[in-house]
Amino acid sequence: MELMSWRFRSCSLDQPFLVSPSLQDWLPANHLAHFVADVVEELDLSAIYADYERQDGRGQPAYHPVVLVRVLLYAYAKGITSSRRIEQAIADDIGFRYLAANQLPDHDTIASFRRRHLTALGGLFVDVLRLCQKAGLVKLGNVAIDGTKILANASSARNASYSQLEEREQYWLEVVDKLLGEAQRVDAEEDAQLGAESGHGLPAELANASQRLARIRQAKQELRAEAQQQLAAAEAEAQQVKESKPGKEANAEERSLHHQRRERSKKRLQRAQKNAAQPGRTYNFVDPDSRLMHDNGLNSIVQSYNAQVAVDDQAQVIVAAEITQQVTDRGQLLPMVESVQGNTGALPAVITADAGYWNSVDLQDERLKGSQVLVPPDGARGRETLPANAPRDATAVGMRERLQSDEGRALFRLRKTVVEPVLGQIKHARGIRRFLLRGLDQVSAEWKLICAGHNLLKLFRRRRNGEDQGGFPSDLRRPGRRSLRAPLFPALRPFFPASLC
Repeated sequence: MELMSWRFRSCSLDQPFLVSPSLQDWLPANHLAHFVADVVEELDLSAIYADYERQDGRGQPAYHPVVLVRVLLYAYAKGITSSRRIEQAIADDIGFRYLAANQLPDHDTIASFRRRHLTALGGLFVDVLRLCQKAGLVKLGNVAIDGTKILANASSARNASYSQLEEREQYWLEVVDKLLGEAQRVDAEEDAQLGAESGHGLPAELANASQRLARIRQAKQELRAEAQQQLAAAEAEAQQVKESKPGKEANAEERSLHHQRRERSKKRLQRAQKNAAQPGRTYNFVDPDSRLMHDNGLNSIVQSYNAQVAVDDQAQVIVAAEITQQVTDRGQLLPMVESVQGNTGALPAVITADAGYWNSVDLQDERLKGSQVLVPPDGARGRETLPANAPRDATAVGMRERLQSDEGRALFRLRKTVVEPVLGQIKHARGIRRFLLRGLDQVSAEWKLICAGHNLLKLFRRRRNGEDQGGFPSDLRRPGRRSLRAPLFPALRPFFPASLC
């Protein structure tokens, strides 16, 4: 039988490169890694550079900040937040290897860089948002606000109430007294046998018990200080409301608003006084800033933070991202609107939020006068009869009328399609359901970094789909690059949401 001659390309693993390879050629021209590299060149990293100017220049050269910023932004955009997983990805993933300039920073370097420059990294959220504005992805026509519970890097099993802390304090006091008595007896026997200068310090058991006792006392002190701070704020608010009593010339609406503020401040003061007498909040020994919250998705109580986002309806770009310790969304509408204005320089034309944000007093604030705010005052819309506890003031009545109008119904119906998919993309598609860092300030910066990754993906997909003409910054386009796909049937594009483009 005659043998056929087979023709294959070489597959030898020992074949050396005849010409030095270029990492850029190992990735498609429209790859996300190329885009991240371009974007980082446009970001303001002066705060990070300034930190290195204070160094004395001794020791080994540090990794360039641009390298680590590229890697971190790319990792958060892909839903990889662990420094160990990022280190492994740099070794295994061509995109990571390209952004790291073929260098291999270990997880300690990545973690220390993130921890050292976390505030500056969180500030990149605004820089990325400004690029989205330049690209025409933010119109501030309709901004939807919502919150979600992100798990803290702590276990709820490490919580203790104030009464439990008192019980533990009493227990460890007895343990310390017992160990001190035993230590004194042993010391006396050793002094009699070996002399008075033969001691070796506190026994390990006593030192450990003393540390536990000190930690419990610190926890009690923090709970008491927090309760006193809340009481002082409630007293100041009650006094301010009392002094702002409307005069005889005030109309009925102004009197009604003052009555609502007075009742709210009165209830808050009563709660604060009760809490100051016996703090009711539990204390977590792993992350004291986290709180026990009810997660509607899991239908359970979890140790977490309340992560807030405001999303623009043009392309589902996040225009504000904040973290709060409050277990509910009530009272978060005004802070989020202020954050949107501070980040974008303008107020949205329409602001929508679910019933959890309803607050009659906040909705009459002067800071919301320039926007049409749609927040249902009732938990369930469309009821023929209102529940017994439904608000019946003028603000609630007017809001119900706006929501029942054709325009209000159409605008509010968009809320679910604007903000809720964004939270789903973060938690499900990218798999970010737990913070890695601990403490309110650190978690707040990490949340902004997570949301910056989301906006980067929106910006990248806008350019990849060939929609960057006329609005996308020209300096972020690589020469000779071609869109991944040309839009099919352009005439049908107006009938599809921007988020699907």
